[in-house]
Amino acid sequence: MQRIYEPQDLMEGELLLGMLASEGIEAYLTGRHLAGAVGELPACGLLGVMVEDDHAHRAHQLIAAYNAALPLPGDEPDNLQGTLLC
Repeated sequence: MQRIYEPQDLMEGELLLGMLASEGIEAYLTGRHLAGAVGELPACGLLGVMVEDDHAHRAHQLIAAYNAALPLPGDEPDNLQGTLLC
């Protein structure tokens, strides 16, 4: 098993787990239970996405594509250009 990515926060970690699962890659998020102790523990390095060795290369590719993604241009109000509207 390999640690392939360090998410910024718990929400990004959970999002990545779902994305990888949708591609058939079983992943684990280490440190999720430690996130509530921020302030008592170091702020960096608590969370990690782990996958089996066989899936590490594909998971790296998917996460790289996730990080390179840009919002689609659309009908954005002039005062919110470049802001994702969900």
